[in-house]
Amino acid sequence: MRIKAVFALAFLSVALVGQAAEPGGVALTPSEMKWSSQGGLALPGLEQAILIGDPTKPGPYTIRLKFPAGFKVAPHTHTDSREITILSGTWYTGYGEKVEAAALKKLPAGSFYTEPAGVPHYVEIREPTVIQVSGIGPSGRKFVGPGAPK
Repeated sequence: MRIKAVFALAFLSVALVGQAAEPGGVALTPSEMKWSSQGGLALPGLEQAILIGDPTKPGPYTIRLKFPAGFKVAPHTHTDSREITILSGTWYTGYGEKVEAAALKKLPAGSFYTEPAGVPHYVEIREPTVIQVSGIGPSGRKFVGPGAPK
């Protein structure tokens, strides 16, 4: 009987430690989100708010990115697959290693699209736009195609 009690206590301890390691819930209002021009995915000229996780580390993350009008992102890939929702403004994106204006797809607020890992894509912003990005890190960006920065 004593051995059963020891095993029961050991199991209970492991279960409680596992529960303690689980992250708590997150509930943020827009005013509670901390925007920064620095971060794992921020490029000069845009702002980033990390809602949960860290895109530079292993595990799930969700971030928001705020782009000014006139912003362009040259063809690039990501190391992780990402899901994007356009929250405000209009997002123009295309797939490939070379920017083709005719291939840009116009995605108004409320739209959704994906950036599969390793698939080249590019972006053009014509008005202030906010997107929400979710993925499983670590994430990264590599510019590709002719004239890509090293």
